[in-house]
Amino acid sequence: MTTSTPRLNLPFVGISTFGKRPYQPDWEAIAADVAVLGAPFDFGTQFRAGARFGPRAVREASTLFSFGLGGAYDHEDDCTYLAEDVRIVDIGDADIVHTDTETSHANIEAGVRAILKAGALPVVIGGDHSVNIPCIRAFDDQGPIHIVQIDAHLDFVDVRHGVRHGHGNPMRRAAEKDYVSGITALGIRNVSSTAKDGYDAARVMGDDILSVRQVRKLGTEGVLARIPKGARIYVTIDIDGFCPSIAPGTGTPSHGGFLYYEVLEILQGIARDHEVVGIDLVEVAPDYDPTQSTAILAAQVLLNFLGFIFHARGQR
Repeated sequence: MTTSTPRLNLPFVGISTFGKRPYQPDWEAIAADVAVLGAPFDFGTQFRAGARFGPRAVREASTLFSFGLGGAYDHEDDCTYLAEDVRIVDIGDADIVHTDTETSHANIEAGVRAILKAGALPVVIGGDHSVNIPCIRAFDDQGPIHIVQIDAHLDFVDVRHGVRHGHGNPMRRAAEKDYVSGITALGIRNVSSTAKDGYDAARVMGDDILSVRQVRKLGTEGVLARIPKGARIYVTIDIDGFCPSIAPGTGTPSHGGFLYYEVLEILQGIARDHEVVGIDLVEVAPDYDPTQSTAILAAQVLLNFLGFIFHARGQR
């Protein structure tokens, strides 16, 4: 190969940054529209661990969608998403200190703060759902935000055996913030990590809770109508919000979940109607899925959602 010949750069070649976008290890020099941060922390799990390997798996899966930087044409929407004008960088992982939740969470928070300081959209790949806690902490000077949660579990436990920052607590910790104006929780179903008193508290604290069956009954536009108009949206996606028939690689699978297009159409509507200020996707535990389809689903959801967000920004 000569220097004048461009590289084909197939998905299985090279270093697995997110979407094969540039790696920026200097958090003081982020110059991008989107910055992707890995949060490989899973000490908050109550059942099967392994989500610490989620960021690595999702990055590798994202190379499947990295054929050049010319964007991806969607014939249904007659639109090319994520063309070269959308600058995406991968800033690596927050440092995780084993068995030390608070230090690890502080390092994740520092990464999100660096992204926000640079004026970029933070995209955090977990890790278990407790990584949402430091992500939301980083928004304390960003003005009011509304959280849209896609999840099988409500994650609204206050304190359990002294634990306040596990993966069953993040939405309770978020609701306590005065800059979190409310939560729309979609996909909550079956046996949950949260007892009835947690559900009662969630509703009092502004949580609108819909199961998968309720979402299907309302339809996409009916669900979108329940999100406060004009709200700035932070989206947290637990991969167990999807049915384990398409996303088995997670620590706490729950049958009866969403299928791909159900979530995608809601995300497209959110991008159309609202300013999206942050995203995290959590609970991919790749060792439970030898097909790797869970990680591919996660990468595909994130890339499509980013495409919708920046297309909508261009239309405003």
